[in-house]
Amino acid sequence: MQTSSVVLRNRYDGLTILLHWLTALAVIFLFASAHIWEVLERGTPLRKGLQSVHISVGILLAAIITGRLLWRLFTVSTGRSKQQPVAMPTLMKAAAHLTHLALYLLLVAQIILGFLFRWSQAEPFYFFGLFPIPDVFNFDSVMTQTFGSLHNNVAWALIIIAGVHALAALFHHYVLRDGILRRMLPGSKSRP
Repeated sequence: MQTSSVVLRNRYDGLTILLHWLTALAVIFLFASAHIWEVLERGTPLRKGLQSVHISVGILLAAIITGRLLWRLFTVSTGRSKQQPVAMPTLMKAAAHLTHLALYLLLVAQIILGFLFRWSQAEPFYFFGLFPIPDVFNFDSVMTQTFGSLHNNVAWALIIIAGVHALAALFHHYVLRDGILRRMLPGSKSRP
């Protein structure tokens, strides 16, 4: 009789936790910075600098999300991501899976829209001033407003769904006390 080598985990691995929290911090910074520069005077060095950092963090987020997706594929295919089951209603599990899927789809859409928006402006942009990001597409200037509007709408959807995700994690932690949140906290020990 052959035994299974898949070990059920009580918490996520360190890389998954790191990528999760880097994603959260990047999304919060990107959303906040876009709203902060709106109140700054156009053409000022502070506004331009904040926009430059926003673009660079957006590029960094693209790398983080790519890494997350590749790591997730690897951990799922090798069984490394198997977690101890938590008793919860089927509807709640379905909502959690749909929320995670929506977050991933919105993150990918937002990154793509960010690049398209920037390329449509026909201005060079740099990754933290180190190297330029090549212009891959040649868009009509009419597309700038379309991409900008879509980028803004997806940002709001992302923040709202991420907020619901965070509230659900807090509900699990403080009301249900089922250990779901502890699985994603750095350095925490999750009870079985």
